[in-house]
Amino acid sequence: MHLLELSLLGTPAWMWAVFISLVFALLALDLGVLNKGSKEIGIRHSLLLSTFYITIGVAFGGWIWFQSGEQPALEYLTGFVVEKSLAMDNIFIIAMIFSYFAIPRQYQHRVLVWGILGVIVLRGIMIAGGAALVENFHWVLYIFAAFLVITGIRMLFSSGHDGNLEDNAVLKFLRRRLPVTKRLHGERFVIREPDAATGRMKTFITPLFLALIMVELADLVFAVDSIPAIFAITTDPFIVYTSNIFAILGLRALYFALAALIHRFAYLKYALAAVLVFVGSKIFVADMLGIAKIPPTLSLGVTLAILATGIIGSMWATRNEKLAESH
Repeated sequence: MHLLELSLLGTPAWMWAVFISLVFALLALDLGVLNKGSKEIGIRHSLLLSTFYITIGVAFGGWIWFQSGEQPALEYLTGFVVEKSLAMDNIFIIAMIFSYFAIPRQYQHRVLVWGILGVIVLRGIMIAGGAALVENFHWVLYIFAAFLVITGIRMLFSSGHDGNLEDNAVLKFLRRRLPVTKRLHGERFVIREPDAATGRMKTFITPLFLALIMVELADLVFAVDSIPAIFAITTDPFIVYTSNIFAILGLRALYFALAALIHRFAYLKYALAAVLVFVGSKIFVADMLGIAKIPPTLSLGVTLAILATGIIGSMWATRNEKLAESH
């Protein structure tokens, strides 16, 4: 019991234990009970599961409020909203990857499951490194903030995601270095079959495994944006990691819910760009005003207002497409 009372990265070890236990319980429930085996996940099921994950994520913020107070809870909720919104942008890339490799919906579930498990580990490593940097070199926060502002501005003027994976340098490298089958083999990532050149049995990876690698690399790229964003909100490692993980846990369900509707989010990119600029500029504005940081209530309110404007504006701008689809 004394070990649970120790402080780990500024937070009692028992709070870390509660968080980790909850994550394992959610993964066991989702993967072992609700979505056992390979099957196509319907939109209704995905929406219900996504709502469940969002509810759990928000409820965890309430628990932080009860245990640690208002400010950490509001910082967690702001981080959760920012990470969830950036995860929505990741859905565009995942949909593009699945489309390129022609992955059927019933096998996409397997890729996303292993992808999320990899993301949990990868984000933990990156956040631990970021926390160590910030603790020893506080000025790194200003680099993170400037990076977010520049990234947001570039996103505003970019033409969107490049849908051509054929010329992707990483994919070309993987295909040159790894033996890849020409077709899918169900939900299998690796198979053994005769080599066409020698006739001997050889281990091959399937296009499904290539899709998994590309999904993991896509998240690595998005983490370069999302991790500085959360550190610009708070430097508490517990808040940073928990808000990240709870936003990611529901990504698989969110993907199946929104993959068919991504063309409707016409202005989401601009809303996300505005969020990045706002989150990054907060540090500089706080310094100019001579305050420690922008009040968490204001940060959360502005973030929600920007995202709501982008989503509502998108739905309104594409309302004619919805009418056309219904006829």
